[in-house]
Amino acid sequence: MHVSVDQDKCVGSGRCSFEFPDVFDQNAQGMVDVIDADPPQEAFERLHVAAQLCPAEAIRLEEPARP
Repeated sequence: MHVSVDQDKCVGSGRCSFEFPDVFDQNAQGMVDVIDADPPQEAFERLHVAAQLCPAEAIRLEEPARP
C-alpha cells in the first residue's frame, strides 16, 4: 500500500496523525506530512480509517501494481 497526501487539499485537521502517528505527522504549518509512504500490509485497515477521517479527502491510498 502506498500512501500520499494532496497538500493542496489538506486543511490541517490532524485527524490522520492522531489516528496513525507511525505514518502521518503534522509539519510546522500544521499540514500533514507522510513519514512512511509504504507502510506494511498489516497497516491497511488503520490507513483506511485515517483516510476516512480526513475531512478534506486529501489522503490517497494506492495498491501496488501487480505483475
